[in-house]
Amino acid sequence: MTNPANFSRHRKIAPFLPGDEAALRNASREKAAALNQHVLGYGAQAEAEWAAAGIATPDLPEMRRYRLDRIRTELKRRDYAGALLYDPLNIRYATDSTNMQLWVAHNPTRHCFVATEGPVVLFDYFSCEHLSDHSGVVDEVRPAVSWTYLYGGELTEMKVRRWAAGIAELIREHGGGNTRIAVDHLNPEGVTELARLGISVGNGEAVMENARLIKSPDEILAMRRAIVACEAAMGEMQAALKPGISENELWAELHRANIARGGEWIETRLLSSGPRTNPWFQECSSRIIEAGDLVAFDTDLIGPYGFCADLSRTWLCGDGQPASEQRDLFRIAANQITHNTALMRPGVGFRDLVERSMIPPPDCFPTRYGVLYHGVGLADEYPTLPHAADWTDDTPDGVLLPGMVLCIESYIGRLGGHEGVKIEEQILITASGNEQLSTYPLDERLLA
Repeated sequence: MTNPANFSRHRKIAPFLPGDEAALRNASREKAAALNQHVLGYGAQAEAEWAAAGIATPDLPEMRRYRLDRIRTELKRRDYAGALLYDPLNIRYATDSTNMQLWVAHNPTRHCFVATEGPVVLFDYFSCEHLSDHSGVVDEVRPAVSWTYLYGGELTEMKVRRWAAGIAELIREHGGGNTRIAVDHLNPEGVTELARLGISVGNGEAVMENARLIKSPDEILAMRRAIVACEAAMGEMQAALKPGISENELWAELHRANIARGGEWIETRLLSSGPRTNPWFQECSSRIIEAGDLVAFDTDLIGPYGFCADLSRTWLCGDGQPASEQRDLFRIAANQITHNTALMRPGVGFRDLVERSMIPPPDCFPTRYGVLYHGVGLADEYPTLPHAADWTDDTPDGVLLPGMVLCIESYIGRLGGHEGVKIEEQILITASGNEQLSTYPLDERLLA
């Protein structure tokens, strides 16, 4: 890999000569790869905060090997020749590389094939080979054939045929005669064309969610770092909370601080104040926050290393003391979190967990949060555990296992009430119990 220091800001490229193109392309790729964001790291501010928190550096090559082993073990268990991945989070899990993550989430173009016995082939945009050179697990980069209507128009069917021919060739070469593949997201034209070529498609979400379920020690280190960065951003956000600031302005502080630490994006706009905190799920607005308002939010933040820090807090705006109703709501939410966290241990069944969980009182139950617990990793992940009253015949059961990370949720607001309280913590299931990974303090005035 070329040292980025060798590329002077004022370095001149020699005039283009016949036969030079390949050499210049290689030099350009080496330069770009050496300056990739994942190679440059997260910067002095984030590193200093992680050092102060005593969090070691994760072994990223080991983490990447672990993830590929998890995917391939799951593929073998389900008898697939490989996995075809379009979800940018699944591509991140398989390759630890990124490219316009939000854009490709709604424009399914960049994709990846992971052979059960064979190579990892990344299909990326033109001249984007450098974006995965750091990973050490991508064996080949090919140009993506994009067959969304954006690129294909009324000729999309022709592009689908060209795309499917390339996928089928890979499967014939590396599938060992197996023509079954797991696919996470694919439009029906792709399924139909693969079937015409003798390739059958199965549920890749099941493969990837189960692969992502158990985190390695290095993944936990990376997640700890993402949470530290998120909580530092929350601190800057709380310092900005003054009467007269708008919800949008306050929410922007979290975005700014996340990006400054190398974080990637925030999945939602869940911040509300005063009367907009009840019912929950108001997206942040231009409303001006007033002294004495409750301000509730859910970070839903994708931070450094691509890991999610999914935390919720409720703060009191201003220097005054809370009303008794605000304290009552906060106490109920805090008690629910404490009680339900204590239940989270390895070997506990999902249904048993929810049936023993504390639920909101009757006047708050109709406005309850939709789930009590959900998995978390690169984003919200399997499993999602509802209240016992919401359990249905098609709710999957399972068992808590060491290495799983779940978020525990509470929203407390009276039906028809003025305000509500949101609290959420991130919990690691350990061999002997659990560990709360999130540490940002609750508002002491509301706890009093």
